[in-house]
Amino acid sequence: MAATRSESHKTPASRFERALNRWDVFVLAFGAMIGWSWVVLADVWVGSGGSLGATLAFLIGGTVIVLIGLLYAELASALPYVGGEHVYVGRAFGRGVAFVGIWGIIFGYASVVVFEAIAFPFALSWLVPSIQRGYWWTVAGYDVTGGEVAVGALAAVAMTGINIARVVVAARVQAIALLLLVGGGVVLVTGALFGESVAPAPAAMWVGWGGIATVLIGVPFLFLGFDVIPQSAEEIGAKPRDIGRMIVVSILAAVLFYVAVTLAVGFSGVGDNSLGAASAAARLWQSPTAGVAVVIAGIAGIITSWNAFLIGGSRAMFALAESGDLPRCFAALHPRFHTPWVAVLTIGGLSVFAPMLGRNALIWIVNAGGLGIVVSYGLVAAAFIALRRKEPTLPRPYVVPAGKWVATVGLALTAAMALLYLPGSPSALLWPQEWALLMGWCALGAVLWLASLRLSHRSRG
Repeated sequence: MAATRSESHKTPASRFERALNRWDVFVLAFGAMIGWSWVVLADVWVGSGGSLGATLAFLIGGTVIVLIGLLYAELASALPYVGGEHVYVGRAFGRGVAFVGIWGIIFGYASVVVFEAIAFPFALSWLVPSIQRGYWWTVAGYDVTGGEVAVGALAAVAMTGINIARVVVAARVQAIALLLLVGGGVVLVTGALFGESVAPAPAAMWVGWGGIATVLIGVPFLFLGFDVIPQSAEEIGAKPRDIGRMIVVSILAAVLFYVAVTLAVGFSGVGDNSLGAASAAARLWQSPTAGVAVVIAGIAGIITSWNAFLIGGSRAMFALAESGDLPRCFAALHPRFHTPWVAVLTIGGLSVFAPMLGRNALIWIVNAGGLGIVVSYGLVAAAFIALRRKEPTLPRPYVVPAGKWVATVGLALTAAMALLYLPGSPSALLWPQEWALLMGWCALGAVLWLASLRLSHRSRG
């Protein structure tokens, strides 16, 4: 059996460029978490749960993510190796369980990359309507056009190229896009504070617990991003303790952002426009320019998420391949840029074809990817408890106070959230679309893992 990184402690850190500082780490994680979803889905959240109900869903879900983030903070500072979940879960429970943990996270990362490739041409069409030309087909009631597919595919090629280049290039792109993104959020929130809504009335404050559950199942997908930090740990030049701190700070900032945006959209009233946050800003400021500012911010948000999850997903695939759980080609590093270029090309390649699915596939991707993320988070919480017991002397630069209790609560809450995706829940995954995405990804993982094991046995024979 090939030794995993978590078992051997030997990491090829010298092969990666430690080019990321503390600010880069925060920008990478925060930008990944707040992305584009708030622009296109904020009115859906408010319509589903009401202003207070949707806010409560973010506070509940955010609390779970903060608890899990604390666990990641300690583990990432103690084991600052590329691969994140693969390292922690593998060290606690072995190779097979570790594969399940990181494969679920990679599903989340790949889902975001696909999501952004679909969202980019849709967002751009709000500014340049002529993009939506050349009807191809209809998917779930949405007319897919050749113009959208072409724009999305070209953007996917560009983002993939950026991520094959040095990681510091991707970090600088992330910082610039984040400034635009936060600026759009400020326009929306200040409009709620100082503007004047022209809607007939604010949105309903409370719709019911079923609506809250509907919002809640999307929260893990929306907050996916802080775990990009441990995935790229070997490219971070900051101290291990600072890595842990940046994880926690980035999650808290994202919770605050989502709550503020949700309340602002609820105050403006839910309209019938497909870009609810942009419409809300225009109503609050009584100016279409405010709506344009939010759309530009949303496009920047697409770039921040897309960029971050190409980084995180490719590093996770690298870790799996290096330990023998994926074909060795995924562990290849670019001879000049020192990036896992085969893994980047693989995940980036999915995004090239994603625009063919159309906008209405976005919610399928959010929900299906969310379950894989929750399962992985639960395994990390269990690994935290196991490592506290098995290796109490492991150096931990960042220590979570009452860590075992935090991990136990986090594990229980992730288990409860997982139930929301299952049949019988008012927010269960949709059959067949969402279940097909999930089962297809599980099947792909099983085939690749078994093939890797067979190749490993042959090489030793």
